[in-house]
Amino acid sequence: MVVSHRLSAAASLLAVALAQFIPAPPDLKTAHGNGYQVRWKEVPSGICETVPGVKSYSGYVDVEPDQHLFFWLFSARHGHPAEAPLTVWLNGGPGDPSMVGLFSENGPCSIDYNQNVVFNEYSWSNVSNMIYIDEPTQVGFSYSNAISGYIDATSGNTITLPNNTCPSYAPVESCGTFSDGNSSLTANSTPNAAPNVWRALQGVMGAFPKYARKDIHLSTESYGGHYGPVFAEYFETQNKARAGQEINLRSLSVGNGWYDPRIQYPAYYNFTVSPGNTYDYQPYNSTVAAQVYNAFYGPGNCLDQLNDCNDRKLDDVCSSADNFCYNNGESVYDQITGRDEYDIRELAPDPFPYTNFVAYLNTRKVQKAIGAYTNFSYSVTNLGAGTTSSAFGTTGDDARELGIIAATRKLLQQGVSILQYAGDADYNCNWLGGEAVASEINAPGWHSAGYQNLSTPDGIVHGVVKQAGNFSFVRVYDAGHSVPFNKPLAALKMFERMLRGTDIATGEVRVGGGYKSEGPARSTHVNGNGTIQMGVTDPSCTYDVESNMPVCSGNATNASGDGRRR
Repeated sequence: MVVSHRLSAAASLLAVALAQFIPAPPDLKTAHGNGYQVRWKEVPSGICETVPGVKSYSGYVDVEPDQHLFFWLFSARHGHPAEAPLTVWLNGGPGDPSMVGLFSENGPCSIDYNQNVVFNEYSWSNVSNMIYIDEPTQVGFSYSNAISGYIDATSGNTITLPNNTCPSYAPVESCGTFSDGNSSLTANSTPNAAPNVWRALQGVMGAFPKYARKDIHLSTESYGGHYGPVFAEYFETQNKARAGQEINLRSLSVGNGWYDPRIQYPAYYNFTVSPGNTYDYQPYNSTVAAQVYNAFYGPGNCLDQLNDCNDRKLDDVCSSADNFCYNNGESVYDQITGRDEYDIRELAPDPFPYTNFVAYLNTRKVQKAIGAYTNFSYSVTNLGAGTTSSAFGTTGDDARELGIIAATRKLLQQGVSILQYAGDADYNCNWLGGEAVASEINAPGWHSAGYQNLSTPDGIVHGVVKQAGNFSFVRVYDAGHSVPFNKPLAALKMFERMLRGTDIATGEVRVGGGYKSEGPARSTHVNGNGTIQMGVTDPSCTYDVESNMPVCSGNATNASGDGRRR
């Protein structure tokens, strides 16, 4: 079911902390970029970026008369912004705002438990100008029509109010200004989402010519395994049609991506049963293991239904297949273990990556500073509510392969560098499925390349890389679904090396068509169960990127104690 691939570890959070009714920002500047109106402002220093003299800008691109995508553009910290690369970051979902990536993964700042802005020394803006876009419409700060309303706690839907008065039956923190929930004004499939992203880039690059680039880099994660290749194809189609400013993709990086459901749904069995994960964690007894195997491989079950979906390409067939695979196969893990499927080391609810930024973004100070028209919210729950997620569910987009393998091969032939990386503690888009997808892509030289250690300045081996030419796959040790959160240094170095066109393992070799990493054919590293938590981690705890463990102080504990399995 589409809900399962869209969120970070905070999947069950209905994030509407301290919502409020918002007047339309009176101080946005207006520019027209390549035919699209852009309403923007310069964000004051200290709202996120704290380095003196480093600029950031936020606002909206009016991609349609009643569709407005929110963006936040950060200048590169080092070097001149006019000379730095331009990278577009998109979170997955569908329905996960890119503000999640900005504040909890690779942006210039994070927000701590006390609502303080924390400098991120591993920000990807160290080496690139960065654009974060909340998409599709109605996700994050993006909106179709701004309305007064409240978020229903049960369904996660936005209920319209006649005025800016919060009714007695609605919690006051749930009332405020939100996007309406008109499903016809958001995307319902990956191909349907591509045009508005292209329009948003046209607008931003036209409004900010200093940052405009013919060649750009696209980085995404999770459902971005769908987004990335399909969006790249759309950009190329628009280039050929001379529909606007040319956008050539130089690189595509995807973290813990959802690419091909026919490969990755069965990988849930591989990760939990055979060969199993590398954390010595066996969630199923033999009875459940047989049940899960049958759900994926039995006659008429998941794989057969996915094949039918991708052969016939009918919405009802694909939606039914996705629901079957999720309910009978993938979700068994959630039902039995009580663990976070985005990081099997943690029990649910998992406080990592941090979600403190949600309340921060819903303060009046911040909303004024960034020119927000609506409150910020995920607009989804673990029940799969939320307009965008529900819309994608109606087409069964999650179950469709969408020509992603072929599109990736074509990008490689065009000289685009492709980096696929996966944290090995993630169940949801696990590394075994990701590795199988990489093998299916079969880049030239792939099967004779080997796994080589990922080298970083701290001297710690954070994972292994298998690379053939301009295609690489990285298994990242001791990381969940959000690798830049768990392994910020390693993530930054992978990103930087991809931008420079050097090998991902060391960053010392200029990659050409014949380059191949050297090492064993398989990755056999065993993490062990030393970091498996046996109690729910307190939300005030922090994550230590060196020990790969929660760190708690005061009265807070990680509740693992001597009960942690080793």
